[in-house]
Amino acid sequence: MAKTKKQKLKITPLGGIGEVGKNLTAIEYGDDMIIVDCGLGFPDDDMLGIDLVIPDITYLEKNCEKIRAIFLTHGHEDHIGAIPYVLRSINVPIYGTRLTLGILAQKLEEHHLEKIAQLHCIKAGTVTKIGAFTLEAVRVNHSIADSVAYAITTPVGTVVFSGDFKIDITPIDGEMTDLTRFGELGKKGVLALFCESTNAERPGFTPSERIVGKSLDTIFANTSKRVTIATFSSNVHRVQQIINASEKFGRKIAITGRSMTSVVKAATALGYMHIPEGMLIGIEEMKRFRPDQITLITTGSQGEPMSALYRMTYSEHERVKVNLGHDDLVVISATPIPGNEKLVSGIINELLRKGVEVVYNQVADVHVSGHACQDEIKLLTALLKPRFFVPMHGEYKHLISNKALARQVGIPEDNILIPEIGKTIELDARSIKAGQSVPSGKVLVDGYGVGDVGSVVLRDRKHLAQDGLIVVVVAIDVEGGYVLSGPDIVSRGFVYVKESESLMESVKAAASNSIEKTLGSGNCDYNAIKSNLRDDLTKLLYNKTKRKPMILPIIMDV
Repeated sequence: MAKTKKQKLKITPLGGIGEVGKNLTAIEYGDDMIIVDCGLGFPDDDMLGIDLVIPDITYLEKNCEKIRAIFLTHGHEDHIGAIPYVLRSINVPIYGTRLTLGILAQKLEEHHLEKIAQLHCIKAGTVTKIGAFTLEAVRVNHSIADSVAYAITTPVGTVVFSGDFKIDITPIDGEMTDLTRFGELGKKGVLALFCESTNAERPGFTPSERIVGKSLDTIFANTSKRVTIATFSSNVHRVQQIINASEKFGRKIAITGRSMTSVVKAATALGYMHIPEGMLIGIEEMKRFRPDQITLITTGSQGEPMSALYRMTYSEHERVKVNLGHDDLVVISATPIPGNEKLVSGIINELLRKGVEVVYNQVADVHVSGHACQDEIKLLTALLKPRFFVPMHGEYKHLISNKALARQVGIPEDNILIPEIGKTIELDARSIKAGQSVPSGKVLVDGYGVGDVGSVVLRDRKHLAQDGLIVVVVAIDVEGGYVLSGPDIVSRGFVYVKESESLMESVKAAASNSIEKTLGSGNCDYNAIKSNLRDDLTKLLYNKTKRKPMILPIIMDV
């Protein structure tokens, strides 16, 4: 009897490749599919008014009956943030560690999805058999507690997804990356390693989180000011070190920022964070204490315009003001995500302008990365000894740097594949290659709207932002073929009308001529009148101002 030919393992990244954020990867064998991570990204500068960016999941929706589960590596937004949007069309079991699910549960409550979500708690060492796959969670260090990698046994071999990781020899929680287990997996044989690339350009090892604790002690020991510290809300170990330093120097702590409040609540409830009794006070209670008795923990380390730190800096926060004198010290305990450098610099400059002392990573060790540098990536690769290597999670330059690291460890050039979003990777025991392309891309979230803002709307927003708007209002008797009133000209974001009266008179005259010319030709079609009006006014305005505002004709038939 002839042997049944084995199918290929198909792995399709729908995000997180050539970019930072929106990590989502589908793994498929036959009629079974699982998803590793389901994250969001943040909008580019040219995505005007957009709040969030999530992966296009058209391919997943078309194969919904195959999907067995979603497995999460950790609780950062770029790995779990898209779940509330995906669950609306794909409701499958979700597996993650306690803290990851604790943070996710609060997010699902905000979206009123907590009753339909199927959450399954796992921990490092848990083995889950589902469909054609067996997944083992392996403990790793990262800038959020309870992070794991996944070793996935498939019919063609074992593939390892590193998730975001670092190797911290002295972690805050005492739980080091499980190098022993990675070594055991390497001895058994690993077909492919899908490895994060965020810090692949940086030599050496990422410093331990404990360095930040020492810096905080130094800051607290040498100031009598109120200390405001902005950091990532999900960095539970960082927040715990801030709490420890505050306790050591006799300070109360207050918390502001929605995500910070939410994560601290979840982490303390689950036992990942400890706040001594009586130490936590409300924002409104801070005025009862001297500046040297207060630590304020806040969001806004990336300079986000709606964050608590931003609003405090620009005197827009309803309950906290940063003093103009010398009573405040602000610590920005984070490194700007690529693209956020200007926002963070803006915050620092404004604070310094107000006479506030600012401490950030360029002047003190108040932040360490949660991502592996070159030697850590090489160590993990050497332990696992994979036949094939696929760099993940990072901009294209990071993927290329990671490819070079794999070469240094001895993986042949032909066994390394740089992936692309939406292009399937086909794997078997002897080969790796790029397969077919599937629907992929970015879905833009604006308020409650998901996907209703596309390229056309963005183009219009850019046009309005760059050149402004001219509205032409006119009433026409269509049957008689003549103008009853108008045209009236309204300018928004183009010129200030009171200072440009001659220009507006020219526009009005040109609009009248254009309308009368069209009507005089016997053409009373609305579309023809509007089209001619746009063309004529665009030529006039460009000749006079070298600008092309959006022309919006409003024609009323009376």
